[in-house]
Amino acid sequence: MAGTLYLCATPIGNLGDMTPRVVETLREVDVVAAEDTRNSLKLMTHFDIHTPMTSYHEYNKVEKAKQLVEQLLEGKDVALVTDAGTPAISDPGEVLVKLCQENGIRVTSLPGACACITALTLSGLGTRRFCFEGFLPTEKKEKNVILEELMQESRTIVLYEAPHRLKRTLLELLEALGNRRVTLCRELTKRFESVLPTTLEGALRLYEAEEPKGEFVLVLEGKSLEEKKKEEIASWEGLSVEEHLAYYEENGMGPKSAMKAVARDRGVGKREIYQQIHPKG
Repeated sequence: MAGTLYLCATPIGNLGDMTPRVVETLREVDVVAAEDTRNSLKLMTHFDIHTPMTSYHEYNKVEKAKQLVEQLLEGKDVALVTDAGTPAISDPGEVLVKLCQENGIRVTSLPGACACITALTLSGLGTRRFCFEGFLPTEKKEKNVILEELMQESRTIVLYEAPHRLKRTLLELLEALGNRRVTLCRELTKRFESVLPTTLEGALRLYEAEEPKGEFVLVLEGKSLEEKKKEEIASWEGLSVEEHLAYYEENGMGPKSAMKAVARDRGVGKREIYQQIHPKG
């Protein structure tokens, strides 16, 4: 009978956030797969956990995942931990989870600290709808694609960033999205935790005067639905009603559905659109 993969959330700073269930599980499994065994050894020592560890990180995630799955298929239980927070969130753990599912291996998650959710709740921005982008890509072309998508994003946006890249990322966000409100959360749950509600321009001014330190979570307001609607309406103003209808019909809509869509885009009733394309006498 196959073993179980346990995704164990660990503290993002304050060791008091370690759950008793995670401590118990780390003691009982056969092996702990850790992103950095040196970091995890400090955690294991603090909680008097002596389970054997093996490394599992970005650079060995494919081959090591295969090895761990072999052990799980032999009946061993494996716990996965990241350096801080919840495994498989912006983390190579997603590769192992996928491979376990493909092999019919049970995977369960032991919830706990997560920097994304912690920052979101502290941000003062909308929390009902949000999207998580993690770290922006380092490759310029791929990054530009993501930034272009974020320009139209109406949900609150959560990003991770390292201190040495923070100023560049703030500038790129400002150039692409405009001067949005942003909350910068730094060193969450640690002694020098800080939460700064500001704007992208304000954040840039601050970190031009002083060097950023610590790991950051950026919580950025999305484009307002009102602004988004105005831009959508403006985008159709260069088209005639006939051209607007043709656009939808060429993309597979029937005449009635296309007319309804055109009326919605232009903020008018269907009757008005009908009268414009079928004028009397």
